[in-house]
Amino acid sequence: MYLRRRNPKDDHRAAVSAGLGLLFAVLATVTGAIFARIMWGAYWNWDPRQTSITILLLIYAAYFALRGAVPDSEKRATLAAVYSILAFVTVPFLMFIVPRIYFSLHPDVMTNPDPDNRLDSAHLRVLLASLAGFTGLYVWLYTLGSRIEAIRDRRQQEVL
Repeated sequence: MYLRRRNPKDDHRAAVSAGLGLLFAVLATVTGAIFARIMWGAYWNWDPRQTSITILLLIYAAYFALRGAVPDSEKRATLAAVYSILAFVTVPFLMFIVPRIYFSLHPDVMTNPDPDNRLDSAHLRVLLASLAGFTGLYVWLYTLGSRIEAIRDRRQQEVL
């Protein structure tokens, strides 16, 4: 959106969203490591999904390093927007292709053709409730972060 409209609010929204993406990725990594320890006896197994989330965390880190390295706000917003588009291209590869190419400790219960290895209705309800809850949490935190950025913008305009 920033590349299309050149509105600083779009850059702020993208930064807030990326920050939340990083937060959720870190939480998924930490809780996944705890789950891995319980299920497979080790916190980290270099499973394709674990490796993919590590790469995702590095992509987020590079995004914030880029934002921190460019002092000019307009140039920072443009570079961050272009980087975001390029980084998004990796998502289908990391999330859908790599985990299905290599053996994974994670079961593929959603798309498995074997009816005995599919997700049962109780687990599916928990999954969908969690999805709805975390989506709601994301929307709430995104709204809060966007409001904070708008207040910062107004205060900065008052100072100038």
